[in-house]
Amino acid sequence: MDMFLTEEHKIFRDQIRRFCEFEIAPLVEEAEEKETFPLHLFPEMGKLGYLAIRYPEKYGSADVDKLADVLLREQMSRVCQGIASSWSAHSHLATFPICHSGTEEQKRTYLVPAIKGERIGCFALTEPDAGSDTKSIKTFARKEGNTYIFNGSKTFISNAPFADFITTVAYTDKSQGYPGISIFIIDANTPGITITKLKKEGIRSSETGEIAFEDCPVPAENLIGLQEGNFRLVMETLSEGRIGVAGNMIGVAQAAFEAAVRYAKERVQFGKSIGKFQSISHKIADMAVRIQAARLMVYAAAKNLDMGHNSIFDASAAKLLASEVAAHIARDTVQIYGGYGFMREYPVFRYLRDALVYTVGEGTSEIQRNIIAKELGL
Repeated sequence: MDMFLTEEHKIFRDQIRRFCEFEIAPLVEEAEEKETFPLHLFPEMGKLGYLAIRYPEKYGSADVDKLADVLLREQMSRVCQGIASSWSAHSHLATFPICHSGTEEQKRTYLVPAIKGERIGCFALTEPDAGSDTKSIKTFARKEGNTYIFNGSKTFISNAPFADFITTVAYTDKSQGYPGISIFIIDANTPGITITKLKKEGIRSSETGEIAFEDCPVPAENLIGLQEGNFRLVMETLSEGRIGVAGNMIGVAQAAFEAAVRYAKERVQFGKSIGKFQSISHKIADMAVRIQAARLMVYAAAKNLDMGHNSIFDASAAKLLASEVAAHIARDTVQIYGGYGFMREYPVFRYLRDALVYTVGEGTSEIQRNIIAKELGL
């Protein structure tokens, strides 16, 4: 993998790995059991320049390339995908539209404190009846003078239970079809908003919620870029995010692989370590090959983006392969652990739960295959 990485990349990777192992790892067990995110991490990471790292330096960001973003995600997810998911919802999904299309006032009010970890964001797109089909969202913002009145609901929204602002996707003109979809920044304490925390099987330390808007008033200046009809920006946010999520899944796959190797060396049956049995050693060999292949694809997708090639194919292919590989490796790791794979004493079933979230989240594997087929002209 060194052919992709500069010395700066390697230094950055090693720094974030140390941070994750010393500062995040001790928090994971409690965060997962209580299903709560350790909120003090946001300002801590902000001080170190580890939040919203892809944006211009003038706003306080580290202004790194996409490959560095992938490296950070990989190291965080290797320690805890739940915590990495909340980081991602804030550092990319909630802030990308503001950075790329927001007014300077919007950037000063929301992006700058988000980079510092002083204000936390979430991204509200998915609805009870609109998951893979983004164009079928029902949330509507009706303009009355200098205010938009929101009605609708969102679900599966990471960070919703504790977010300070909600980057929200809604129709402003349904007569136009999907070109009438716009993006707003809504303060979470705005009247008419109700947030309900959800209980999940995977990424438990990433708090997730439902959001209901009932005659919720939002100032017109909170329309991102003061521009109605911004569906393109929604798609750009999701596309670049998929390369990032692919990096997250490499981290989960790596954690499961390391756990499998460790256990195969330690566990003794029939007088020898189980890693000496061909059925186990071949599983682990296949894991190593799958991770290597997925990592190569993800790093290449990030590198291509950094070179100005914003490939929809690359993003979907990387996300599809990395999430499927992570789920496959985690499942095999549980199998290697046998009954112990189901015990909370070990983290391996958490890896499986967390990997499966991302064969669905941020575009299902089936949707990625649809996108890839379309890009191939089918």
